[in-house]
Amino acid sequence: MAGNDLGSLLGGLLGGGQSGQGGSGGAGKILGALLGALSSGGQAGQAGQAAQAGQAAQAGQAAPSGAAGGGGNPLGGLLDLLQKSGLADQARSWIGTGSNQPVSGAQVKDALPDDTLRKVADETGVSTDQAADRIAESLPQAVDKLTPEGQVPSGSLEDAIRTQRL
Repeated sequence: MAGNDLGSLLGGLLGGGQSGQGGSGGAGKILGALLGALSSGGQAGQAGQAAQAGQAAQAGQAAPSGAAGGGGNPLGGLLDLLQKSGLADQARSWIGTGSNQPVSGAQVKDALPDDTLRKVADETGVSTDQAADRIAESLPQAVDKLTPEGQVPSGSLEDAIRTQRL
């Protein structure tokens, strides 16, 4: 699915309209661009499978077949990048059922590859600092909504978003 379509779905999940502009729709657009950039970079699939396996191991469970990186779901890869960058506690709080810990734009900027953040900024028409700040503002809520049972969805991200919007 293209970043714009994913952005529309995420914007709807976060309470915005389908336009992908302004408010929560803008959050969907920036997150859609981020997840699209990670998918096209090939980093999310491998990292997502590792993240899913790591989360399952922490929970004392076997990783499900078709781990997070498969089926068009770059969310696991993004979470793995954040965890490897020292944001493990924050990422776990978003996935878990408790309160969400905040993350700063500077932390997001440090965690993401420069080329990924540049691609997101270019696609959304903002600076890399603005993109990092917007990701930091919207990512905790988006991950929280996409992981209602405390686990990264194993199917496609689009299916997970549609399920949460029903």
